[in-house]
Amino acid sequence: MTGQAADRTPIRSIVILGGGTAGWMTAAALSKALQANGVEIKLVESDAIGTIGVGEATIPTIHWFNQLIGLNEAEFMAATKATYKLGIEFQGWQGDGHAYFHPFGTYGGPGDGTTFPHRLIRAWLGGLNASPEDYSLTTQLARQRRFIQPANDPRSLLSTLGYAYHFDAGLYAGFLRQKAEARGVHRYEGKVTDVDQDGETGFIRGVSTDKGDRLAGDLFIDCSGLRGLLIEDRLNTGFEDWSHWLPCDGAWAAPTAADAVPVPFTRAIAHEAGWRWRIPLQHRVGNGYVFSSRFQSSESARETLLGAIGQPSAEPRLIRFTPGRRKRAWVGNVVAIGLSSGFLEPLESTSIHLIQTGIGKLLSLFPRSGCDPLLAEQYNRIFMREMEDVRDFLILHYHFTAGRSEPMWQHCQSTAMPETLAYRIAQFEASGRIMVTNEDLFRDASWFAVMTGQGIRARDYSPMLDAMLDTENLRHLEAVRSAVRQSSERIPPIA
Repeated sequence: MTGQAADRTPIRSIVILGGGTAGWMTAAALSKALQANGVEIKLVESDAIGTIGVGEATIPTIHWFNQLIGLNEAEFMAATKATYKLGIEFQGWQGDGHAYFHPFGTYGGPGDGTTFPHRLIRAWLGGLNASPEDYSLTTQLARQRRFIQPANDPRSLLSTLGYAYHFDAGLYAGFLRQKAEARGVHRYEGKVTDVDQDGETGFIRGVSTDKGDRLAGDLFIDCSGLRGLLIEDRLNTGFEDWSHWLPCDGAWAAPTAADAVPVPFTRAIAHEAGWRWRIPLQHRVGNGYVFSSRFQSSESARETLLGAIGQPSAEPRLIRFTPGRRKRAWVGNVVAIGLSSGFLEPLESTSIHLIQTGIGKLLSLFPRSGCDPLLAEQYNRIFMREMEDVRDFLILHYHFTAGRSEPMWQHCQSTAMPETLAYRIAQFEASGRIMVTNEDLFRDASWFAVMTGQGIRARDYSPMLDAMLDTENLRHLEAVRSAVRQSSERIPPIA
Protein backbone atom coordinates (compact mmCIF):
# COMPACT_ATOMS: atom_id res chain seq x y z
CA MET A 1 0.00 0.00 0.00
CA THR A 2 1.44 3.35 -0.98
CA GLY A 3 0.56 6.75 0.44
CA GLN A 4 -0.32 9.81 -1.54
CA ALA A 5 2.69 11.37 -3.24
CA ALA A 6 3.96 14.57 -1.63
CA ASP A 7 3.53 17.79 -3.53
CA ARG A 8 7.09 18.77 -4.41
CA THR A 9 6.23 22.01 -6.21
CA PRO A 10 9.10 24.39 -5.38
CA ILE A 11 8.93 27.98 -4.25
CA ARG A 12 9.33 30.10 -7.37
CA SER A 13 8.69 33.61 -6.06
CA ILE A 14 9.44 35.34 -2.74
CA VAL A 15 8.12 38.75 -1.71
CA ILE A 16 9.89 40.66 1.09
CA LEU A 17 7.70 43.31 2.65
CA GLY A 18 9.86 46.11 4.00
CA GLY A 19 13.47 47.16 3.54
CA GLY A 20 15.70 48.50 6.28
CA THR A 21 18.21 46.26 7.99
CA ALA A 22 15.91 43.22 8.25
CA GLY A 23 14.60 43.40 4.69
CA TRP A 24 17.93 43.83 2.99
CA MET A 25 19.70 41.27 5.20
CA THR A 26 16.98 38.81 4.19
CA ALA A 27 17.22 39.76 0.51
CA ALA A 28 21.02 39.47 0.51
CA ALA A 29 21.00 36.08 2.23
CA LEU A 30 18.18 34.51 0.19
CA SER A 31 19.57 35.78 -3.12
CA LYS A 32 22.95 34.23 -2.25
CA ALA A 33 21.59 30.93 -0.96
CA LEU A 34 18.96 30.46 -3.70
CA GLN A 35 20.79 31.87 -6.71
CA ALA A 36 21.13 28.43 -8.32
CA ASN A 37 17.42 27.63 -7.79
CA GLY A 38 16.00 30.26 -10.10
CA VAL A 39 13.81 31.81 -7.38
CA GLU A 40 12.48 35.30 -8.10
CA ILE A 41 12.92 37.65 -5.13
CA LYS A 42 11.04 40.94 -4.90
CA LEU A 43 11.26 43.54 -2.15
CA VAL A 44 8.80 46.38 -1.62
CA GLU A 45 9.58 49.37 0.57
CA SER A 46 8.70 53.02 0.74
CA ASP A 47 11.18 55.85 1.15
CA ALA A 48 8.35 57.71 2.88
CA ILE A 49 8.28 55.17 5.74
CA GLY A 50 11.23 55.57 8.07
CA THR A 51 13.11 52.71 9.68
CA ILE A 52 14.22 52.54 13.29
CA GLY A 53 17.81 52.16 12.15
CA VAL A 54 19.56 52.55 15.52
CA GLY A 55 20.86 48.97 15.62
CA GLU A 56 24.47 50.09 15.49
CA ALA A 57 26.03 47.45 17.75
CA THR A 58 26.34 43.71 17.13
CA ILE A 59 27.58 40.53 18.76
CA PRO A 60 30.11 38.02 17.34
CA THR A 61 27.47 35.97 15.48
CA ILE A 62 27.56 38.74 12.84
CA HIS A 63 30.65 37.02 11.41
CA TRP A 64 28.55 34.00 10.45
CA PHE A 65 26.10 36.15 8.53
CA ASN A 66 28.75 38.22 6.75
CA GLN A 67 30.52 35.03 5.70
CA LEU A 68 27.22 33.50 4.53
CA ILE A 69 26.65 36.31 2.05
CA GLY A 70 30.32 36.60 1.10
CA LEU A 71 31.29 39.99 2.56
CA ASN A 72 34.90 41.11 2.71
CA GLU A 73 35.59 42.55 6.17
CA ALA A 74 37.63 45.54 5.03
CA GLU A 75 35.08 46.46 2.34
CA PHE A 76 32.21 46.02 4.79
CA MET A 77 33.85 48.15 7.50
CA ALA A 78 34.65 50.96 5.05
CA ALA A 79 31.13 50.97 3.58
CA THR A 80 29.34 51.00 6.95
CA LYS A 81 31.78 53.24 8.91
CA ALA A 82 32.33 50.32 11.27
CA THR A 83 34.56 50.05 14.32
CA TYR A 84 35.61 46.99 16.31
CA LYS A 85 33.63 45.95 19.39
CA LEU A 86 35.18 43.73 22.06
CA GLY A 87 32.23 43.78 24.46
CA ILE A 88 29.96 45.99 26.56
CA GLU A 89 30.77 48.03 29.65
CA PHE A 90 27.90 48.37 32.15
CA GLN A 91 28.20 51.52 34.23
CA GLY A 92 26.10 52.26 37.31
CA TRP A 93 24.06 49.05 37.35
CA GLN A 94 25.33 48.37 40.86
CA GLY A 95 25.21 52.01 41.86
CA ASP A 96 26.98 55.13 40.68
CA GLY A 97 30.72 54.65 40.30
CA HIS A 98 30.48 50.89 39.69
CA ALA A 99 31.28 49.31 36.33
CA TYR A 100 31.83 45.84 34.94
CA PHE A 101 32.63 44.44 31.50
CA HIS A 102 30.91 41.76 29.41
CA PRO A 103 33.66 40.54 27.05
CA PHE A 104 33.05 38.72 23.79
CA GLY A 105 35.94 36.34 24.43
CA THR A 106 36.41 33.62 27.03
CA TYR A 107 38.07 33.82 30.44
CA GLY A 108 41.33 32.10 31.26
CA GLY A 109 43.81 30.42 28.98
CA PRO A 110 43.21 28.66 25.67
CA GLY A 111 40.81 25.72 25.92
CA ASP A 112 39.90 26.51 29.53
CA GLY A 113 36.80 28.62 29.00
CA THR A 114 34.28 26.28 30.67
CA THR A 115 36.44 25.30 33.66
CA PHE A 116 38.03 28.66 34.40
CA PRO A 117 35.05 30.25 36.22
CA HIS A 118 35.20 27.33 38.67
CA ARG A 119 38.91 28.00 39.27
CA LEU A 120 38.13 31.62 40.09
CA ILE A 121 35.14 30.76 42.27
CA ARG A 122 37.32 28.35 44.27
CA ALA A 123 39.91 31.07 44.81
CA TRP A 124 37.25 33.61 45.80
CA LEU A 125 35.84 31.18 48.36
CA GLY A 126 39.39 30.80 49.69
CA GLY A 127 39.72 34.54 50.21
CA LEU A 128 41.39 35.74 47.00
CA ASN A 129 40.38 39.29 46.10
CA ALA A 130 40.64 39.38 42.31
CA SER A 131 38.59 40.78 39.44
CA PRO A 132 37.47 38.51 36.58
CA GLU A 133 38.74 41.22 34.24
CA ASP A 134 42.34 40.32 35.10
CA TYR A 135 41.85 36.93 33.45
CA SER A 136 40.19 38.08 30.23
CA LEU A 137 42.46 39.14 27.38
CA THR A 138 39.44 40.56 25.54
CA THR A 139 38.59 42.81 28.50
CA GLN A 140 42.15 43.99 28.95
CA LEU A 141 42.44 44.94 25.28
CA ALA A 142 39.15 46.84 25.51
CA ARG A 143 40.24 48.72 28.62
CA GLN A 144 43.59 49.62 27.01
CA ARG A 145 42.01 50.55 23.63
CA ARG A 146 43.94 47.84 21.77
CA PHE A 147 42.84 45.36 19.11
CA ILE A 148 44.12 42.33 17.24
CA GLN A 149 42.40 39.61 15.27
CA PRO A 150 41.80 36.34 17.16
CA ALA A 151 44.19 33.49 16.39
CA ASN A 152 43.04 30.24 14.82
CA ASP A 153 45.68 28.29 16.77
CA PRO A 154 43.77 26.80 19.74
CA ARG A 155 47.00 26.82 21.80
CA SER A 156 47.39 30.58 21.54
CA LEU A 157 46.02 32.98 24.14
CA LEU A 158 44.78 35.03 21.18
CA SER A 159 42.29 32.23 20.47
CA THR A 160 40.35 33.37 23.56
CA LEU A 161 39.49 36.67 21.86
CA GLY A 162 36.11 37.48 20.38
CA TYR A 163 34.81 40.59 18.66
CA ALA A 164 31.95 42.13 16.74
CA TYR A 165 31.33 45.57 15.23
CA HIS A 166 29.65 48.90 15.69
CA PHE A 167 28.30 50.11 12.35
CA ASP A 168 25.77 52.43 10.74
CA ALA A 169 22.64 50.29 10.25
CA GLY A 170 21.38 52.50 7.42
CA LEU A 171 24.67 52.20 5.55
CA TYR A 172 24.67 48.44 6.18
CA ALA A 173 21.19 48.12 4.65
CA GLY A 174 22.34 50.14 1.62
CA PHE A 175 25.49 48.02 1.28
CA LEU A 176 23.45 44.82 1.37
CA ARG A 177 20.95 46.27 -1.09
CA GLN A 178 23.77 46.67 -3.64
CA LYS A 179 24.78 43.03 -3.13
CA ALA A 180 21.20 41.77 -3.36
CA GLU A 181 20.27 43.77 -6.44
CA ALA A 182 23.45 42.61 -8.15
CA ARG A 183 22.15 39.06 -7.66
CA GLY A 184 18.79 39.90 -9.22
CA VAL A 185 16.60 41.08 -6.34
CA HIS A 186 14.00 43.51 -7.73
CA ARG A 187 13.08 46.47 -5.49
CA TYR A 188 9.65 48.11 -5.77
CA GLU A 189 9.06 51.57 -4.32
CA GLY A 190 5.69 52.10 -2.68
CA LYS A 191 3.40 51.59 0.28
CA VAL A 192 1.32 48.43 0.49
CA THR A 193 -2.35 49.37 0.16
CA ASP A 194 -4.00 45.97 -0.30
CA VAL A 195 -3.31 42.35 0.62
CA ASP A 196 -4.77 39.49 -1.42
CA GLN A 197 -5.44 36.51 0.86
CA ASP A 198 -6.78 33.13 -0.21
CA GLY A 199 -10.14 32.68 1.50
CA GLU A 200 -9.73 28.90 1.77
CA THR A 201 -6.08 28.36 2.76
CA GLY A 202 -5.40 31.73 4.38
CA PHE A 203 -2.20 32.02 2.31
CA ILE A 204 -1.16 35.46 1.09
CA ARG A 205 -1.24 35.52 -2.72
CA GLY A 206 -0.09 39.04 -3.40
CA VAL A 207 0.21 42.63 -2.24
CA SER A 208 -0.62 45.83 -4.12
CA THR A 209 1.05 49.22 -3.71
CA ASP A 210 0.06 52.83 -4.06
CA LYS A 211 2.23 52.93 -7.18
CA GLY A 212 -0.02 50.44 -8.96
CA ASP A 213 2.25 47.40 -8.64
CA ARG A 214 0.93 43.97 -7.68
CA LEU A 215 3.52 41.60 -6.27
CA ALA A 216 2.46 37.96 -6.31
CA GLY A 217 4.46 35.30 -4.48
CA ASP A 218 4.61 31.81 -3.04
CA LEU A 219 6.36 32.90 0.17
CA PHE A 220 6.13 36.26 1.95
CA ILE A 221 8.71 37.60 4.41
CA ASP A 222 7.30 40.25 6.73
CA CYS A 223 10.04 42.77 7.51
CA SER A 224 7.59 45.63 8.03
CA GLY A 225 8.88 46.52 11.50
CA LEU A 226 6.95 46.86 14.74
CA ARG A 227 3.59 47.07 12.96
CA GLY A 228 3.80 43.55 11.49
CA LEU A 229 1.68 44.38 8.44
CA LEU A 230 1.16 40.76 7.40
CA ILE A 231 1.93 38.69 10.50
CA GLU A 232 -0.27 40.78 12.81
CA ASP A 233 -2.50 43.19 10.88
CA ARG A 234 -3.60 40.50 8.44
CA LEU A 235 -2.99 37.15 10.20
CA ASN A 236 -3.66 38.26 13.80
CA THR A 237 -1.08 35.98 15.38
CA GLY A 238 -1.17 37.74 18.74
CA PHE A 239 1.57 39.27 20.87
CA GLU A 240 3.10 38.10 24.16
CA ASP A 241 3.82 41.21 26.24
CA TRP A 242 6.92 41.03 28.49
CA SER A 243 6.75 44.56 29.90
CA HIS A 244 6.09 43.31 33.45
CA TRP A 245 9.69 42.04 33.41
CA LEU A 246 11.19 44.62 31.05
CA PRO A 247 9.43 47.92 31.80
CA CYS A 248 11.22 50.15 29.28
CA ASP A 249 8.94 51.08 26.38
CA GLY A 250 10.60 54.03 24.69
CA ALA A 251 13.95 55.35 23.54
CA TRP A 252 15.35 58.70 22.50
CA ALA A 253 18.19 58.43 19.96
CA ALA A 254 20.60 61.17 18.82
CA PRO A 255 24.10 61.24 17.30
CA THR A 256 27.07 63.33 18.43
CA ALA A 257 30.43 64.08 16.83
CA ALA A 258 32.85 61.20 16.37
CA ASP A 259 35.56 60.46 18.93
CA ALA A 260 39.14 61.10 17.82
CA VAL A 261 39.91 57.43 18.55
CA PRO A 262 36.80 55.23 18.96
CA VAL A 263 36.86 52.93 21.97
CA PRO A 264 36.41 49.24 21.04
CA PHE A 265 33.31 48.64 23.16
CA THR A 266 29.73 49.76 23.75
CA ARG A 267 28.72 51.50 26.96
CA ALA A 268 25.40 50.86 28.74
CA ILE A 269 24.96 53.43 31.51
CA ALA A 270 22.17 53.13 34.09
CA HIS A 271 20.00 56.20 34.72
CA GLU A 272 16.90 57.14 36.69
CA ALA A 273 14.35 55.12 34.71
CA GLY A 274 16.40 53.15 32.21
CA TRP A 275 19.81 53.18 30.62
CA ARG A 276 21.82 55.07 28.04
CA TRP A 277 23.85 53.62 25.19
CA ARG A 278 27.03 55.05 23.70
CA ILE A 279 28.25 53.45 20.46
CA PRO A 280 31.36 54.83 18.69
CA LEU A 281 31.41 54.72 14.87
CA GLN A 282 33.99 56.12 12.47
CA HIS A 283 31.89 59.16 11.58
CA ARG A 284 29.78 59.74 14.70
CA VAL A 285 28.86 58.45 18.14
CA GLY A 286 25.44 56.83 18.43
CA ASN A 287 23.63 57.76 21.64
CA GLY A 288 20.29 56.80 23.08
CA TYR A 289 18.31 56.58 26.28
CA VAL A 290 16.00 53.60 26.79
CA PHE A 291 13.40 54.47 29.43
CA SER A 292 10.13 53.42 31.03
CA SER A 293 7.25 55.85 30.52
CA ARG A 294 5.67 54.47 33.70
CA PHE A 295 8.51 56.01 35.71
CA GLN A 296 9.67 58.97 33.62
CA SER A 297 7.92 61.23 31.12
CA SER A 298 9.11 61.37 27.52
CA GLU A 299 10.18 64.99 27.86
CA SER A 300 12.11 64.30 31.05
CA ALA A 301 13.78 61.32 29.35
CA ARG A 302 14.78 63.55 26.43
CA GLU A 303 16.37 65.99 28.86
CA THR A 304 18.22 63.13 30.56
CA LEU A 305 19.78 62.16 27.23
CA LEU A 306 20.67 65.71 26.22
CA GLY A 307 22.05 66.46 29.67
CA ALA A 308 24.42 63.52 29.32
CA ILE A 309 25.58 63.96 25.70
CA GLY A 310 25.50 67.72 25.22
CA GLN A 311 24.68 69.19 21.82
CA PRO A 312 23.64 66.47 19.35
CA SER A 313 24.42 66.68 15.64
CA ALA A 314 20.79 65.86 14.75
CA GLU A 315 17.45 66.30 16.48
CA PRO A 316 16.66 63.43 18.93
CA ARG A 317 14.17 60.84 17.65
CA LEU A 318 11.61 59.11 19.88
CA ILE A 319 10.99 55.39 19.36
CA ARG A 320 8.06 53.65 21.04
CA PHE A 321 7.91 49.88 21.53
CA THR A 322 6.44 47.07 23.60
CA PRO A 323 8.90 44.36 24.69
CA GLY A 324 7.76 40.87 23.75
CA ARG A 325 7.25 38.54 20.80
CA ARG A 326 4.65 37.40 18.32
CA LYS A 327 3.04 34.19 19.48
CA ARG A 328 3.91 32.73 16.08
CA ALA A 329 6.50 34.11 13.68
CA TRP A 330 5.63 31.76 10.80
CA VAL A 331 1.98 31.33 9.80
CA GLY A 332 0.91 29.78 6.50
CA ASN A 333 3.22 31.21 3.85
CA VAL A 334 4.27 34.28 5.90
CA VAL A 335 7.47 34.43 7.96
CA ALA A 336 8.12 37.46 10.17
CA ILE A 337 11.78 38.46 10.52
CA GLY A 338 13.18 41.32 12.57
CA LEU A 339 11.01 43.73 14.54
CA SER A 340 7.83 42.34 12.98
CA SER A 341 8.46 39.15 14.98
CA GLY A 342 9.03 40.91 18.30
CA PHE A 343 11.10 43.51 20.11
CA LEU A 344 13.76 43.26 22.80
CA GLU A 345 15.66 46.36 23.81
CA PRO A 346 19.26 46.65 22.57
CA LEU A 347 20.90 46.21 26.00
CA GLU A 348 22.95 43.24 24.76
CA SER A 349 22.98 44.25 21.07
CA THR A 350 20.84 41.31 19.96
CA SER A 351 18.54 42.98 17.41
CA ILE A 352 20.64 42.19 14.33
CA HIS A 353 21.43 38.73 15.70
CA LEU A 354 17.71 37.96 15.91
CA ILE A 355 17.32 39.02 12.28
CA GLN A 356 20.09 36.73 11.12
CA THR A 357 18.97 33.78 13.22
CA GLY A 358 15.50 34.18 11.70
CA ILE A 359 17.10 34.03 8.27
CA GLY A 360 19.16 31.02 9.31
CA LYS A 361 16.10 29.12 10.54
CA LEU A 362 14.24 29.92 7.32
CA LEU A 363 17.11 28.60 5.20
CA SER A 364 17.37 25.38 7.21
CA LEU A 365 13.59 24.85 7.11
CA PHE A 366 13.02 26.29 3.63
CA PRO A 367 9.64 25.03 2.39
CA ARG A 368 8.08 23.95 -0.85
CA SER A 369 5.17 25.98 -2.19
CA GLY A 370 2.69 24.22 0.09
CA CYS A 371 4.56 25.47 3.19
CA ASP A 372 4.17 22.31 5.30
CA PRO A 373 2.83 23.49 8.70
CA LEU A 374 5.27 21.15 10.45
CA LEU A 375 8.13 23.34 9.23
CA ALA A 376 6.38 26.41 10.60
CA GLU A 377 5.85 24.59 13.90
CA GLN A 378 9.55 23.82 14.21
CA TYR A 379 10.47 27.39 13.29
CA ASN A 380 8.11 28.78 15.91
CA ARG A 381 9.38 26.46 18.63
CA ILE A 382 12.99 27.50 18.03
CA PHE A 383 11.98 31.14 17.71
CA MET A 384 10.20 31.03 21.06
CA ARG A 385 13.23 29.44 22.73
CA GLU A 386 15.62 32.02 21.26
CA MET A 387 13.51 34.98 22.28
CA GLU A 388 13.07 33.67 25.81
CA ASP A 389 16.83 33.06 26.08
CA VAL A 390 17.57 36.69 25.22
CA ARG A 391 14.68 37.90 27.40
CA ASP A 392 16.05 36.08 30.45
CA PHE A 393 19.54 37.47 29.88
CA LEU A 394 18.14 41.01 29.78
CA ILE A 395 16.01 40.47 32.90
CA LEU A 396 19.16 39.31 34.70
CA HIS A 397 20.57 42.84 34.37
CA TYR A 398 17.41 44.52 35.68
CA HIS A 399 16.42 42.16 38.48
CA PHE A 400 19.82 42.02 40.17
CA THR A 401 20.60 45.72 40.04
CA ALA A 402 21.76 46.95 43.43
CA GLY A 403 22.79 50.35 44.70
CA ARG A 404 19.93 52.07 42.85
CA SER A 405 16.86 53.17 44.77
CA GLU A 406 14.84 54.88 42.02
CA PRO A 407 11.26 53.56 41.67
CA MET A 408 11.84 51.77 38.37
CA TRP A 409 14.82 49.86 39.67
CA GLN A 410 12.96 48.94 42.86
CA HIS A 411 10.13 47.63 40.66
CA CYS A 412 12.57 45.47 38.68
CA GLN A 413 14.25 44.13 41.80
CA SER A 414 10.90 43.09 43.34
CA THR A 415 9.32 41.52 40.24
CA ALA A 416 9.53 37.72 40.23
CA MET A 417 11.85 36.27 37.60
CA PRO A 418 10.72 33.81 34.92
CA GLU A 419 11.18 30.23 36.11
CA THR A 420 13.79 29.60 33.42
CA LEU A 421 16.01 32.41 34.73
CA ALA A 422 15.41 31.53 38.38
CA TYR A 423 16.60 27.98 37.62
CA ARG A 424 19.84 29.20 36.03
CA ILE A 425 20.57 31.49 38.96
CA ALA A 426 19.84 28.77 41.54
CA GLN A 427 22.17 26.34 39.77
CA PHE A 428 24.97 28.89 39.63
CA GLU A 429 24.61 29.99 43.25
CA ALA A 430 24.53 26.39 44.51
CA SER A 431 27.33 24.87 42.42
CA GLY A 432 28.99 27.47 40.19
CA ARG A 433 27.57 25.68 37.17
CA ILE A 434 26.24 27.69 34.25
CA MET A 435 23.44 25.76 32.60
CA VAL A 436 23.60 26.39 28.87
CA THR A 437 22.56 24.19 25.97
CA ASN A 438 23.94 24.05 22.44
CA GLU A 439 21.02 26.21 21.29
CA ASP A 440 21.65 29.05 23.76
CA LEU A 441 22.99 32.29 22.29
CA PHE A 442 24.87 33.41 25.39
CA ARG A 443 27.62 31.03 26.47
CA ASP A 444 29.39 30.41 29.79
CA ALA A 445 31.61 33.50 29.66
CA SER A 446 28.67 35.84 29.01
CA TRP A 447 26.55 34.48 31.84
CA PHE A 448 29.56 34.47 34.19
CA ALA A 449 30.45 38.07 33.30
CA VAL A 450 26.96 39.44 33.87
CA MET A 451 26.03 37.31 36.89
CA THR A 452 29.22 38.21 38.74
CA GLY A 453 29.04 41.80 37.49
CA GLN A 454 25.52 42.06 38.91
CA GLY A 455 26.73 40.77 42.28
CA ILE A 456 25.65 37.11 42.15
CA ARG A 457 28.12 34.77 43.86
CA ALA A 458 28.43 31.00 43.82
CA ARG A 459 28.71 29.01 47.05
CA ASP A 460 30.57 26.09 45.51
CA TYR A 461 32.56 24.99 42.45
CA SER A 462 32.95 21.79 40.46
CA PRO A 463 34.43 18.98 42.59
CA MET A 464 36.44 17.96 39.53
CA LEU A 465 38.92 20.63 40.63
CA ASP A 466 39.47 19.01 44.03
CA ALA A 467 42.30 16.91 42.62
CA MET A 468 44.31 20.16 42.47
CA LEU A 469 45.71 21.71 45.66
CA ASP A 470 44.62 25.24 46.54
CA THR A 471 48.20 26.43 46.03
CA GLU A 472 48.27 24.89 42.56
CA ASN A 473 45.00 26.58 41.67
CA LEU A 474 46.35 29.95 42.82
CA ARG A 475 49.57 29.41 40.82
CA HIS A 476 47.46 28.62 37.74
CA LEU A 477 45.43 31.80 38.17
CA GLU A 478 48.55 33.91 38.59
CA ALA A 479 50.09 32.38 35.46
CA VAL A 480 46.96 33.27 33.47
CA ARG A 481 46.85 36.80 34.88
CA SER A 482 50.51 37.31 34.01
CA ALA A 483 50.07 35.91 30.49
CA VAL A 484 47.07 38.17 29.87
CA ARG A 485 49.00 41.24 31.07
CA GLN A 486 52.11 40.46 29.00
CA SER A 487 50.13 39.60 25.88
CA SER A 488 48.00 42.75 26.06
CA GLU A 489 51.10 44.93 26.40
CA ARG A 490 52.48 43.52 23.13
CA ILE A 491 49.34 44.33 21.14
CA PRO A 492 49.32 47.81 19.53
CA PRO A 493 46.80 50.48 20.50
CA ILE A 494 44.03 51.41 18.08
CA ALA A 495 45.24 54.27 15.92
